[in-house]
Parts: sequence; C-alpha cells; structure tokens
Amino acid sequence: MRKYTVQRCDGQMASTSHGYTSPPSQQVDWSSETIEVIVPWPDQTDRVRRAGVSAFDLSGTNAYVIPEQAHAEFATADSALSRSLIGPWVMSAKSASALGEQAVVGAPAPNVAFGKAAAARGTVFVFPGQGSWGTGMAVEPLDSAPAFVNQMRLCDAAFAEFVDWSLLEAVRGDVGSPSLDRVDVVQPVLFAVTVSLAAQWRALGIQPDAVLGHSQGEIAAAYVAGALSLRDAAKVVTLRSKAMSGIAGKGGMVAIPRPVQQVWALIEPWGQSICVAAQNGPSSTVVTGNAAALDELMAVCERDNLPAMRIPVNYASHSAHVEALRETLLESLSGLQPRTGEIVFISAVTGAGLDSSILDGDYWFANLRQPVLFEQAVRWAYEHGYRTFIESSRHPVLTVGIQESLEEYGDDQSVVGTLQRNEDGRRRFPLSAAEPDVVDRDGHQ
Repeated sequence: MRKYTVQRCDGQMASTSHGYTSPPSQQVDWSSETIEVIVPWPDQTDRVRRAGVSAFDLSGTNAYVIPEQAHAEFATADSALSRSLIGPWVMSAKSASALGEQAVVGAPAPNVAFGKAAAARGTVFVFPGQGSWGTGMAVEPLDSAPAFVNQMRLCDAAFAEFVDWSLLEAVRGDVGSPSLDRVDVVQPVLFAVTVSLAAQWRALGIQPDAVLGHSQGEIAAAYVAGALSLRDAAKVVTLRSKAMSGIAGKGGMVAIPRPVQQVWALIEPWGQSICVAAQNGPSSTVVTGNAAALDELMAVCERDNLPAMRIPVNYASHSAHVEALRETLLESLSGLQPRTGEIVFISAVTGAGLDSSILDGDYWFANLRQPVLFEQAVRWAYEHGYRTFIESSRHPVLTVGIQESLEEYGDDQSVVGTLQRNEDGRRRFPLSAAEPDVVDRDGHQ
C-alpha cells in the first residue's frame, strides 16, 4: 500500500477555461484542508511496478507522470549519494543581469554561472599531469557523487593486480595507507581521480567528442577515449610509476611563465643538464633536468626577478634521465592491446590528433621521454572544430594555458575546470557543469 497526502488548493468555487464554476467535491471532508489517499500497490515479482498520475490545471493544461519502482541494484546505501549531490538549475535570459534577477530576487547570486552561446560544437575532456595533485583531492566526491564512486571502485579493483595497497584507503588517508608523496602512489591515484571525475561529467549527460592529456594525463585520456581497457590503463600507470622510482631523487622540474623561446635562451648555459619539458601555453613553459642545475637556475631567476616555481617532484620526466628506463618500460608494458576509439585522441606527444591504435609500450615510453606539446595540441583541437575544453581534475592547472593558447582565435570557446581547492566539491561541481556554453543532455552545444 502507498499513502499520499493531498492538500486542497482551491477556494469555494473554481473557474475553468470555459467559464464554468464548480464547488469542491462534497464527498470529501475538507475541514482539515488535507486528505489521505490510500492506493493499492500489489507486490509483483515478475515485472516492475508503475503508477500513472494525471493532473488537470484550471486553465485546461494537462500533465501526466508515471513513477516507476526503483530497480534493485539502486536500492542500496549508494542511493543516498545521488540525493546529496547538488545539481544546477538551467535558465536562460536576454542578458546576464536578467538571468541574475531570475536566479535571486533583488541581485545576481554569487553562485550563478553565465554562459555564452557557442558558434560550433565539439567538447574536449582535458586530463592534467601531476600538477593537479593535492591533499584530500577526492574525499568530497567519494561522499557525494555516485558515478565518481563507482569508477573509483572499478579503478581500485583494476589496480589490485599490480599494487599491494588500496586506492580508496590511500585517497582517504587511512591509517597504514601509503603516502601520496610516493610517485608510484600519487600517479595511479591521479589517474583514478581524473577518470572518475570524467565519469561524473558523463553521468550529467556531458560527453567528450575528443580527449587530450598532459604527460601522464594521456593515460587517463586513452582510457576515457576507449583506446585502452581499464586493465591496460591500470597496467601502464602503475608499472610505469613504479619504474620511475628508479630515477627519483636525481632530478626535478621548474615552471617558468615565459615563452619557450625565452626559456631556451635562459637555460642554454646548462647545456644538456636542463631541457624544456612542456610547452603549456604561449607564456607557460616547464623545464626539467638535474637537481643541482635546477638549483642554480632558480638562483639566477631570483637574482633577475624572473618568476619561477619549483614543481614538487624529485625526478626529471621528459629528459635524458628517462633513457635509463627504456628497457624496463618496454618489457613491463608489452602485451598492451590499444584500439581505435570512437572518441578522438589528441596527442600531446605529437601535438595533433592520433589514431589511438598505436598507443603501445613504445608510445608510453615516448610520452615520458619527449617534451609535452600541449599548446600545439590545444591549437590543433580548435582548428579542427573543438570549442569547449573541460579540465577533469581536482584543481584547474591547465585552463590558463588553454585560454592563452586560444586568445588569437577570438572568444567563441569555453574553458572550464571541475573542482577547486578550498571549495566544497559538492557545490563546485554543479557550478562548473553550468559553465559550458549551452550544453544539452547529449553533450552538444
């Protein structure tokens, strides 16, 4: 049996669109202003139960809804997660001020996201490298986002074949869990967090037309694109990060907010000891190399008032240091079965779109050894029709570089993050979801 409470909402007489009037039903005691309707709901094991409800407005408008019995797989504790996730209300107006007036009477609300109509379609999911790492980077989504939780569990199970620690325990910082300061822990965790955030985007109906990863973020991109199975992606990210422990403590990386040409001239005195690791944007370059040489570089930058930031890693990705890992990586990553995915894979190794069927062990070694051509890859994406870039990460680290890379093309693109440090992820995610330009439920604009 199901009990429903119905409240009287008319006066003594009701007017219809035809001009007739009728009093409330005399068969009902309206003295309490509410009535309870008992509806039989027989138990049925052979099929799902449904109920039809009709409503008739005084103006003649009719409305119907058919509630359906919840499926057994959703009748779990996880269903509470979906109720706790805040969702965006989508509204439109002729101007930003009018939209704000609709959202909150009196003045625009601080949590109103304003979008602009896009001129072309095409959404790219962007996956960062290690720069998006942060303490507590996935605790809130674990407590509030069902699709995120489910994907994290899948990753935890996939990692179990290759590691002796628990992903979920490491993310929560449980007693006895490994430290995220270890490269062989933080890189698998970052992979899991970014692909799980992508799963949450997709649960909202926002689908990628292409993917783009930065450095290790390409592993996440390959999985989301369907180029690698979850097992193969887990194999790449766990075994490769284990191998990188062999070069840890010997190098480092420095971010310099200057064009790559200026950075080349700056590091020339150190020869092969320092090289360019990544071109993230017109004024965003990362260098890599020997730890001692980078110490000297930092001293020169401080002397000349040149802004530079030491990235918190103790290895030199995208440098000659990686050559020592060639044989180990090619052997451990043998047997991968990459395939051509339905989603376009934009390579930051080549700076262009790539047939993802070649993402074998050789590619993943090149991904670690060669410089990251992120700016070139972003430009390729725009020139091939992609206009919305969504960074799937705990904190946006690539959005500025993307925006700078696209400045010369005009303002018909949208670049958004997902979560942000020091913000409640349960509110930040729906706000981010409201930012892409006129995104419909199929992920198109």
